[in-house]
Amino acid sequence: MMKKKRADEEEASLENHAEVHDNKDNDNITEDIQDNKPEEALVESEPAVNAGPETAAGKEADKPEDIIRSLQEKLAEMQDRYLRLSAEFDNYRKRTLREKIDLSKYAGQDLILKLLPVMDDFDRAVNHLDISSDCSAMKSGIDLIYVKFTEFLKQNGLKEIESSGCLFNVDLHDAVAKVTVEEEEKKGKIIDVIQKGYYLHDKVIRHAKVVVGE
Repeated sequence: MMKKKRADEEEASLENHAEVHDNKDNDNITEDIQDNKPEEALVESEPAVNAGPETAAGKEADKPEDIIRSLQEKLAEMQDRYLRLSAEFDNYRKRTLREKIDLSKYAGQDLILKLLPVMDDFDRAVNHLDISSDCSAMKSGIDLIYVKFTEFLKQNGLKEIESSGCLFNVDLHDAVAKVTVEEEEKKGKIIDVIQKGYYLHDKVIRHAKVVVGE
């Protein structure tokens, strides 16, 4: 009786062990299937991505008609920009040309305005010649005008070239005549000044006309 009971218990233990083993195998198979599903799904989904609607739209955008239309629009834009730039440059050229003409025409305006007070003094002196008999007063007035005019020229960079008694210099003087001198120290020097010469700042704007001793 005891032997039979023990045999039944061993048989039941073996059956339980077999069921546990089967359950583990089933779980392993299920995990393998789940692990393989994403790869299969990825492989199956790739053809769908490659054959999507975006590819078809890109092919339609590359049609010759669309390319020609785009190039025509760019050409029209460039032509419009060219016409605008050409018109702006033409206006600029005309404006600068007009400014150059005005500059050359009215370049001495400031200088003339500064000379007008001297001209006014001369007008007053000339008017007094007819009504005044005092020659000394007239001479004093003319001397004042001369000094005023000379100072104005100096302020604007004009300076007289020293000539009388100086050695003749071809860069500064023009010899209009030569005279024989007895004094040795006067030979090669300027004896008389016919017309004064002037600098404007550092530039000789008029040579002095002189008589040279020899």
